[in-house]
Formats: sequence, C-alpha cells, structure tokens
Amino acid sequence: MSTVSFSVPEAVKQVFNETFQGQNKSAIIADLMLEAVEQAQSRQRSRTACLNILERGKHAPAITEEAFRVAREAHTESSPPHKPGAPA
Repeated sequence: MSTVSFSVPEAVKQVFNETFQGQNKSAIIADLMLEAVEQAQSRQRSRTACLNILERGKHAPAITEEAFRVAREAHTESSPPHKPGAPA
C-alpha cells in the first residue's frame, strides 16, 4: 500500500466523512481515484477518435449535393421497407 497526501476544502472533508461514516475511507478514495482515471482516459480516447475522424474527413473525396441525393435515393429504393419495432 502507498500513502497519498493531498489537501481538500474542510467542507468536502466533512461531508465525505459524514457520508461514508463507518466505511473504509481508504478503499472508497482508491475506488474514486480509479474511476477518475478511467473517466479521464475515456475522454482522451474520445478526443483522439474525434480528431482522427476530422483528419480523415480532410482527405475524403468531396461529392456534390446532387450526387449525394442520387446515392441516397438509390439506396432508399433498393432497401426493403422498414418494419416498426425492427432494428434499422
């Protein structure tokens, strides 16, 4: 086990102690720290994915609105009708 020392506002400490009275506060803090790490890593993966998509978009071939409309209509005409409640 490792010891971590950091400062928090007194009000935070008080409400934390009241909320988790009688519980293993070290385990709770460790879980919260892991959750914070997972959230930060997830946000970073999302940012990276968005940047990758935007970068790929810079190199994607451009099409006209007319070409897009023709492709959409061709797909719509060749697709079977959607049944309510069925996956799209």
